[in-house]
Amino acid sequence: MRYVDTPTVEVDIVIDASPERVYDIVSDINLPAQFSTEFQGATWLDGASGPTRGARFEGRNAHKAIGEWTTTCIVTAADSGREFSYAVSDVDSPSARWWFFIEQADGGTKLRHKMQIGPGESGLSPAIKAMPDKEERIIERRLQEHETNMRLTLEGVKALAERPAGDGS
Repeated sequence: MRYVDTPTVEVDIVIDASPERVYDIVSDINLPAQFSTEFQGATWLDGASGPTRGARFEGRNAHKAIGEWTTTCIVTAADSGREFSYAVSDVDSPSARWWFFIEQADGGTKLRHKMQIGPGESGLSPAIKAMPDKEERIIERRLQEHETNMRLTLEGVKALAERPAGDGS
């Protein structure tokens, strides 16, 4: 697995809620901060106040080995009940892409969460340049970290979406 191949990871879950309810939850740019060990939160930019194609937001992140950093993200899809996605840094050559795909399924709604590293340079690029012989191991470890946080996020979305109406806890 090489960076140039734009490695990806994908996880999914079935949620007992409508696709619209699931979309309302995953399109909240601060949602993953409730569950992720890395993502700390986000702020809409340029006067945006919600998910629309082309809207930008700044994400705040922290990692014990990397430190703290921010990224500028651009919403690439905001289709209620179907998809919420964004590119990090640049739409044409992002450092990463993130997707939530939503579809009707037996037993509720299937939510797929996918991310892709590259093709633009990212926080992994300096490590790979410094240790090119360890590129595959660096990428594999990073994908595992992302997968863990993505699973935590999906489990959190499921808990929120399946919470009875009016239950504010």
